[in-house]
Amino acid sequence: MTPAKNDPRSGSVISTMMAVLRCFDSEHRHLGVVEIAEGTGLHKSSISRLMSTLEAERLVERDPVTRRYSLGLGLLSVAGTLLADLDVRRAAYPLLVELADRTAESCSLMVWTGDQAVCVEQVPSSQTIKHTTAIGTTYGTTASSSVKTFLAELGRAEVEALLTGSRLELQGHRSPARLHEDLARVAREGVAVNDGDTDPGEVGVGAPVRDHRGVAVATVLVSAPRYRTDAQRLAELAEHVRWAATEITRGLGGQSVPRAVGQG
Repeated sequence: MTPAKNDPRSGSVISTMMAVLRCFDSEHRHLGVVEIAEGTGLHKSSISRLMSTLEAERLVERDPVTRRYSLGLGLLSVAGTLLADLDVRRAAYPLLVELADRTAESCSLMVWTGDQAVCVEQVPSSQTIKHTTAIGTTYGTTASSSVKTFLAELGRAEVEALLTGSRLELQGHRSPARLHEDLARVAREGVAVNDGDTDPGEVGVGAPVRDHRGVAVATVLVSAPRYRTDAQRLAELAEHVRWAATEITRGLGGQSVPRAVGQG
């Protein structure tokens, strides 16, 4: 019998690779070489060599203990253009839920309008005393952590233009020079902090979400009452926000790499 066009035994490298990747599904997330060989009809040695290649390309990942494989994050990079077209709210929501569970604080997704940050999704804290950001809420001051996250992506001249020709208000910084110093730190560290600068009773921590082009398309924001957010807790929130932003970025086919854009 002549092998079908998509039969891995047809000799096509692409067909073989796709046959291997299709072995993984919701019921078979972790597979060993023997299982993949049985599923494709290929010899174990051939599968072993192919899996090494796929692992090098990050299309699969191997558990160092069980030696079993699972699909890798490299697949997201391949599909980045398609994934970036998906609603960022849909991609972010499960991570916002988990972030709210991890931090026990209110978590939001913010996007940039050009001179303001606007909330497009929120998961409120389960605690009685909390700070929430209703969908549609906008922030237009440089003290806002979400605004700083977006401004840190811009060049100095672009920021100056926004300060003089838009609704953006200089707040929490004594001068534009101090703002630029703060934005350079945000770009280096990948996280922005608002420690009571817009509201003495509130703390906000934000981190950028990037698409497959490396462009910041949203910000993950955690808001918390300041009375229960000391320096150690603030550092913990920053780590949690970085984690969530990184995971959402991966879901969009991007990579979270802090970049000092135009702030030199």
